[in-house]
Amino acid sequence: MTSLPKDPTTPLGEDDRDEAVRRLREAYAEGHLAHEEMDDRLGQVLTAKTHGELAPLLASLPPEKEGATSTIGALSGRIRRRGEWRVPRTLKVQSAMGRVHLDLSRAIIEHPVVDIELHLGTGRSKITVPHDAIVDFEGVQAVWKETLDKSGRPSRPGGPKIRISGAMGMGRLTIRRARR
Repeated sequence: MTSLPKDPTTPLGEDDRDEAVRRLREAYAEGHLAHEEMDDRLGQVLTAKTHGELAPLLASLPPEKEGATSTIGALSGRIRRRGEWRVPRTLKVQSAMGRVHLDLSRAIIEHPVVDIELHLGTGRSKITVPHDAIVDFEGVQAVWKETLDKSGRPSRPGGPKIRISGAMGMGRLTIRRARR
């Protein structure tokens, strides 16, 4: 939703609505909206049908922070993130050949929704998510092997939503929930 279509009659998609909710939550958390105003706007976002109805609800919000998107990549070799690392709102991972391991179990996640975009040629990929995370990997397109979801259900509610999308050539994505 970084740029709205020129035609305000364009119907809203689920991602557009999720993005608007995320922006409202962040504005509220930063003190830009009062509780009642956020509730009112959330109700309007959830019932909006077009981009034209959504635009005025977001117009007064502060612009998104720089650094909300980060890209890591390698031609070959291993990409690994683990321990206490700061997860951006959108993380793009690009690798032609090699392994990718993203461990979010102890990572600092400041956003209610994190998008991970995978663009992988060959090699395995493993993502470890926190105990309370909700995982959505419907946006992953795999050519050779299907995604192996070993994450199960969140152990408690209220965690971040991790949306994984992108394309994988020859390899497999495995999603696991962090061990206790």
